[in-house]
Amino acid sequence: MNEPTPKPQRRTERGPTKDIAPVIKGWDYEPGTINVRKVSGVDGVPKLQLRLDLGLLQMELTGRPDGARPHGHESLLEYYETKLGEYRTKAGTELGFHLTGSQCQSLREEAAMYYHRYLSLFVLEEYPSVVRDTDRNLRVLDMCRRFAQSEADRVVMEQYRPYITMMNARARASILFKDEKYADALEAIRAGLKAIKKFFRRFGQLEAYKHANEVLVLKRFARDIKKKLPVDPIELLQRKLDKAIAAERYEDAAKLRDELTSLQQQRPAGDETAAI
Repeated sequence: MNEPTPKPQRRTERGPTKDIAPVIKGWDYEPGTINVRKVSGVDGVPKLQLRLDLGLLQMELTGRPDGARPHGHESLLEYYETKLGEYRTKAGTELGFHLTGSQCQSLREEAAMYYHRYLSLFVLEEYPSVVRDTDRNLRVLDMCRRFAQSEADRVVMEQYRPYITMMNARARASILFKDEKYADALEAIRAGLKAIKKFFRRFGQLEAYKHANEVLVLKRFARDIKKKLPVDPIELLQRKLDKAIAAERYEDAAKLRDELTSLQQQRPAGDETAAI
């Protein structure tokens, strides 16, 4: 007589639930917005949480966002930078040092973690940490561009350089703006625009620079900063010149035009915010 085959039974884990529903209850996902908050971790250290449609991302505020320490270093980038330094010391040159396709892929995946974090930190207005993480991701781009074995790995992340540069410049300028250092904030924007323009020039796309969203964002911020500054002497002279011409005071207009030309020649070349 055959014994009946026992029916499989579902096993339910006992103990504390691992369901994240209680964690996100009352914190609804809002499409089109960046929903982020700080919470206290079970280790007593603050964590950063980013709400997603199917749950959330939790990140450390310092070090690698997932808390890992690859090869005992803060991140893979720091590990490869250390390896580069050791190679340079031993060989006396950087020639011959390279990154494989899988190593570049790992660096790209790691950079995505930092992207989620600096975007979240920007929403929380923690600008110094945004500068830290965007500086760090720009170093990833430089590392791959210089040392990747394949052309594809050298250029695949370059498409993100304008965006990372823009976020870096916005964060730097925001720090200065908060401290009411408006001229320095404007200079941070100018430096960002200059770096983005250099990128487009390198790829022979200067025409695209004018219409790039990153450029438009920075120029919009520059206009807000300029509202806090004394009136630009060039703008003031231009207004006086326009009034003199309208009133047919041509002798005054000629003198004002000479002054205006002199001031314009003194302005540094490549000032991307001059005409804003």
